[in-house]
Amino acid sequence: MASMGQPPSLKRRDAPPVSREGDQLTITPLGAGNEVGRSCVYMSYKGKTILFDCGIHPAYSGMAALPYFDEIDPSIIDVLLITHFHLDHAASLPYFLEKTTFKGRVFMTHATKAIYKLLLTDYVKVSKVSVEDMLFDEQDINRSMDKIEVLDFHQTVEVNGIKFWCYTAGHVLGAAMFMVDIAGVRVLYTGDYSREEDRHLRAAELPQFSPDICIIESTYGVQLHQSRHIREKRFTDVIHTTISQGGRVLIPAFALGRAQELLLILDEYWSNHPELHNIPIYYASPLAKKCMAVYQTYILSMNERIRNQFANSNPFKFKHISPLNSIEDFSDVGPSVVMASPGGLQSGLSRQLFDIWCSDKKNACVIPGYVVEGTLAKTIISEPKEVTLMNGLTAPLNMQVHYISFSAHADYAQTSTFLRELMPPNIILVHGESHEMGRLKTKLMTEFADCNTKIITPKNCQSVEMYFNSEKMAKTIGRLAEKTPEVGETVSGILVKKGFTYQIMAPDDLHIFSQLSTANITQRITIPYSGAFGVIKYRLEQIYESVESSTDEESAVPTLRVHDRVTLKQDSEKHISMHWTSDPINDMVSDSIVALVLNISREMPKVVVESEAMKSEEESGKKTEKVIHALLVSLFGDVKLGENGKLVIRVDGNVAHLDKQSGEVESKNEGLKERVRLAYQRIQSAVKPIPLSAA
Repeated sequence: MASMGQPPSLKRRDAPPVSREGDQLTITPLGAGNEVGRSCVYMSYKGKTILFDCGIHPAYSGMAALPYFDEIDPSIIDVLLITHFHLDHAASLPYFLEKTTFKGRVFMTHATKAIYKLLLTDYVKVSKVSVEDMLFDEQDINRSMDKIEVLDFHQTVEVNGIKFWCYTAGHVLGAAMFMVDIAGVRVLYTGDYSREEDRHLRAAELPQFSPDICIIESTYGVQLHQSRHIREKRFTDVIHTTISQGGRVLIPAFALGRAQELLLILDEYWSNHPELHNIPIYYASPLAKKCMAVYQTYILSMNERIRNQFANSNPFKFKHISPLNSIEDFSDVGPSVVMASPGGLQSGLSRQLFDIWCSDKKNACVIPGYVVEGTLAKTIISEPKEVTLMNGLTAPLNMQVHYISFSAHADYAQTSTFLRELMPPNIILVHGESHEMGRLKTKLMTEFADCNTKIITPKNCQSVEMYFNSEKMAKTIGRLAEKTPEVGETVSGILVKKGFTYQIMAPDDLHIFSQLSTANITQRITIPYSGAFGVIKYRLEQIYESVESSTDEESAVPTLRVHDRVTLKQDSEKHISMHWTSDPINDMVSDSIVALVLNISREMPKVVVESEAMKSEEESGKKTEKVIHALLVSLFGDVKLGENGKLVIRVDGNVAHLDKQSGEVESKNEGLKERVRLAYQRIQSAVKPIPLSAA
């Protein structure tokens, strides 16, 4: 059970800690805090640490593109969860796994892992940076693959007390929203998500219960998307008009994700317009062929429309679209449509074609999704008069630029409805430009004004602190749960803690309900002794209330059983053996018997077995004192009688004085004082001289 304590606070990670009641939960964006790019969110609670996503910033290169990893100690991260394969969410993962001290576990969905390798390998090949600025190479990617574990949607995984599972997020193939549960406090991290079903993907799921904290993207702020039908018509109209006038159409898009959505639209449109069949459409990405193979593999992860189509024919085997591997293979004659990566026009095929076509007013560039600040795609949306080419020269921007968003991010309507259905008490906005995020926060605060909902927009490296008061609750299971205890009745069993769950069970149920098992340790010791076995029996009967004698049927060896706990056998004329099942009480009884036998051995020449009639309480008391002295010697070694009648006990240079009458102990060493006091107390309770009348 978890309940909120104090309201959340916002502070820099280097600020001094604030003392409050409850357990502190900390969330810190290391990327995507008031920005879009390098998504990476750190979370810690009850000594457990999570990292959500591990991306790069597409507008920067080298170390500058990384999240702020120097704000954390990678070696303490328990779990790293990757929501989807886009570069701004996954592209610093090889660096983090191979170049830092991280030794935790990393998880993503099956489709994300398959595409992750393709996308990152392509990223390394097309990155126009020096060897010194390269964050990782193909070998790092291959090594990282061995460390990545996969999970299915809705599959619950537990790592070191952290439970987590994921829901379908829409957005791209394999994208997931992660729900994390630590000690009953639940945190939902959406990553990028879309609640709108498109031509091939399902909409994001709604979790079945409300989280305590929702970390949610705010990419589009308060903007509203046009309806899918209107967007598709605008898209196809622009393309049809441009090629009818003899122009070329460039569609810069990421190799995976929206590209597949747009290809489905184009292929269907061409099929319905025979007059366009002589106009070529190219999918210009080095990944084109491999991408299609992956998408065909994961057909069952897509929506019902695609699955139904696949029953008759493969919807990703396009009739009117051809792959284009490089610009050298491209015959640029007459009108054409080219979808090329990357989507930000920073480099690669899309940038090469842009530089060639941008000066011709017959041509068009369609920006089909969200573009990040600092990229050329973002710059040309505002239609500047000139642009800088890759060779450093400037050229006029005469081509038509159209921004038609097919970005599978939630708009305001989706975000507000999603949050209204979940009703989390705490909302943390990430993955949004500062201005858009601020407008979204203001509008959400108005909408949730009557709900006491906290809405927070931390910047990078700014920590959000929340405090949760958690009650520890243990459940009885197995035979202990068969009967409901009465009020005030004591339930006795073994308390088993696993992660943050507690269970009480009977010892015999331990191996059934846990991975633990019980075992008994049987101790055996052989003691030199050449006296009469009856002397040992006589001495034991003076000390213990229950001493049973018998003869071993198999070996005819005399046997004594003390308090049904410790067994003594006369193995030979010179040795006796002791057997017992080890536990604290049995061990203490056996220690006292060993001391007794050794003491008898030392007194052997003086031992005289007297008749019962000759015993007196005074003599019995003297013998008991000798036993006590022997037991203390066996425990502490140097035990002598002092001048004042007190026993002087020396251990490792420390001295204790024991008053045998009162049991009080004096010593400058508190540890020794307590040990002597407890030992003497236990010996006195074990050594009970039998009165003369009882004998």
